[in-house]
Amino acid sequence: MPRWLPRAVILVLALYACFQLGSWAFHQLIGLLISILIAFFLALAIEPAVARMAARGMRRGLATFVVFLGVFAATAGFVVLLGSMLAGQIVDMVGGFPGYLDSVIRWINETLHTKLSRLEIQDSLLHSDWLQKYVQNSATGVLDVSATVLGGLFKLLTIGLFSFYFAADGPRLRRALCSVLPPAKQSEVLRAWEIAVAKTGGYLYSRGLMALISGVAHYIVFVILKVPYAPALAVWVGLVSQFIPTIGTYLAGALPMLIAFPHSPWYALYVLGFVVVYQQFENYVLQPKLTARTVDIHPAVAFGSVIAGTALLGAVGALIAIPAVATLQAFLGAYVKRYELTERAAGAAPAATSAGRSRRGRLPGPR
Repeated sequence: MPRWLPRAVILVLALYACFQLGSWAFHQLIGLLISILIAFFLALAIEPAVARMAARGMRRGLATFVVFLGVFAATAGFVVLLGSMLAGQIVDMVGGFPGYLDSVIRWINETLHTKLSRLEIQDSLLHSDWLQKYVQNSATGVLDVSATVLGGLFKLLTIGLFSFYFAADGPRLRRALCSVLPPAKQSEVLRAWEIAVAKTGGYLYSRGLMALISGVAHYIVFVILKVPYAPALAVWVGLVSQFIPTIGTYLAGALPMLIAFPHSPWYALYVLGFVVVYQQFENYVLQPKLTARTVDIHPAVAFGSVIAGTALLGAVGALIAIPAVATLQAFLGAYVKRYELTERAAGAAPAATSAGRSRRGRLPGPR
């Protein structure tokens, strides 16, 4: 046996054990790593406001606390207003449910010539097996729901603390990163950091502007249709449709339809039609222009980055995909050397297009 073979076997086994240990640790800490990533992007988003306050003489920690307090107050006010609106609407719907059920049963009896009654339907539902099983499963799932809620609150607290530290100690964190790099690399890190702050802020600015436009447009329609709670519903549609990826549009449109349905089913259909039409206008007209001005990324690249982010990290990846890709694109663009087009390359496409048009437009002559 060669002398190096036992050492090589031990080395391979040690490397394999380290790989397994690292893989296990990564899977155990994936939730914490995602929370840190979200916190980092939140810190980048509030960096311009914190830096502006710090430039006016306010301490950076106090400026970060003021920004967080303003965001928390706005979020809490929106949630309280929306919760009170939903509670009142649910009470009204529950109170009017017997009348809705009577009207549906009356329509069924007149159309199908049946003899259904509300009391018989209620008795059959109350004594059904599936209802009893549903109640039992709901009772056993209370603990799971409570654990999920507590886990979500803990994750939000973790994200808030990390984002506060990242924003409050931003300059110190940059100095700590640059202190372990050579001078040539330090400028690249600082440039990447500045680009990330600009692109993340631009992305949130574009989303906020689109949320404002969407809210105003839906508010006008809700007022015309006399939908209750028009201001709160407009804010709901604007925020949810822009800041919740993939399913945000459907959640945003479902609530106004639910509010408008008890007053008139036709109003609910009108709301649905406007939501669909406005979504198409936003996707093909409004969003490409605003995204090109603030994030400077092609709509196809933005769409592909959202799909890739959703596949990798779910809703979190879809939310941070566009600013991350815009940052990477801007950072690589600073190092990619570009050349001027030659006359042949610059005029090739227009010449081919004009030649094709002339051939299509020419009528066949006599032979």
